[in-house]
Amino acid sequence: MKLGFDAKRAFHNGTGLGNYSRDLIRILATYYPDNQYNLYNPKTKKLDRLQLTDNLIEKLPNSWFWKKFSSFWRQGPIVNQLKNDDIHLYHGLSGEIPRGVEKSKIKTVVTIHDLIFVHYPHLYSFFDRKIHFNKFKYAAQKADKVIAISEQTKNDIIEIFNIDASKIEVVYQGCNNVFKEVATISEKENLKEKYNLPQKFILNVGTIEKRKNLLTIVKSIKDIDVNLVAVGRKTEYYKEIQHYIGKHKLENKVFFLEKLTLKELSILYQLAEIFVYPSIYEGFGIPIIEALYSKTPVITTKGGVFPEAGGPDSIYAPIHDSEELSREITTLLNNPDLTREKVEKGYKFVQKFNDQEIADQIMRVYKSILHEH
Repeated sequence: MKLGFDAKRAFHNGTGLGNYSRDLIRILATYYPDNQYNLYNPKTKKLDRLQLTDNLIEKLPNSWFWKKFSSFWRQGPIVNQLKNDDIHLYHGLSGEIPRGVEKSKIKTVVTIHDLIFVHYPHLYSFFDRKIHFNKFKYAAQKADKVIAISEQTKNDIIEIFNIDASKIEVVYQGCNNVFKEVATISEKENLKEKYNLPQKFILNVGTIEKRKNLLTIVKSIKDIDVNLVAVGRKTEYYKEIQHYIGKHKLENKVFFLEKLTLKELSILYQLAEIFVYPSIYEGFGIPIIEALYSKTPVITTKGGVFPEAGGPDSIYAPIHDSEELSREITTLLNNPDLTREKVEKGYKFVQKFNDQEIADQIMRVYKSILHEH
């Protein structure tokens, strides 16, 4: 079977959508190696996190014209290249498929991660909201199958785009295998030394933007004896956090890191006392899975998608309630037996997101479409 993928995020995005794309491509190629996986990349890759093999083939635009206008190429003209490559099924990994592909014989699947721009429009510009809405709606209507990464996202797609529930399959995300590897004592010590890390800290991972709600964590540790390490790209929201840190003299309690390797990040998870993820809204929340695989207890947001990712034994706190978050952090820090129980049960729960299960579910979706036709 010849499968095509929109690999823009896989080759250019270092965080959420990129991680999803790389992990899905990797596990499919591992567990179903007899297929050919063509990875359609609009321009020369920025990241080198996806190891190409005999059955993983990078495909760039096949003419100088479309190399020059690569952003337009993946929106429609790519269909001619897919036909020339004899692709049986094309998977849009980030909410879009090429215009006109439904008129070809190529079957399509699209993964929709979230509809944050609908629920929190103030976080997006007017034009970005319109672009996202039109692309997602088109993909949901025209694709043969839609993959939602959570039940919450599935319900949103049904309600917002009026898509029949039978067309949508929920397939959860996993995480990179590096987060399942146990770091050695020397690896941990080397990382502490390299980044001058505090002895005891809680961890947050994600772009430092308003939706991720990092300021609530900073407020929660103001009066308790623990440090915070925050890993992520800074946005304008970072200034708001810095203002609070300066006002309350927390400069020695909050540490910011960027551009860690995946290996370094995996070690950091294992060093942390607690992973705290008070995001306002997510389609799923891969960092929660990464933390649970790292055997680090999780405190995240009450409601929404978070219980789907965190399971029954993570801790859930109300959004923006820094006092409640502070109490939950303190409870875990002061109760090693409770923490150990949370870790053991969380690790057992997270096994449902293992690579084999995800690969099998995705392949069942592909085969169901191809067999129908």
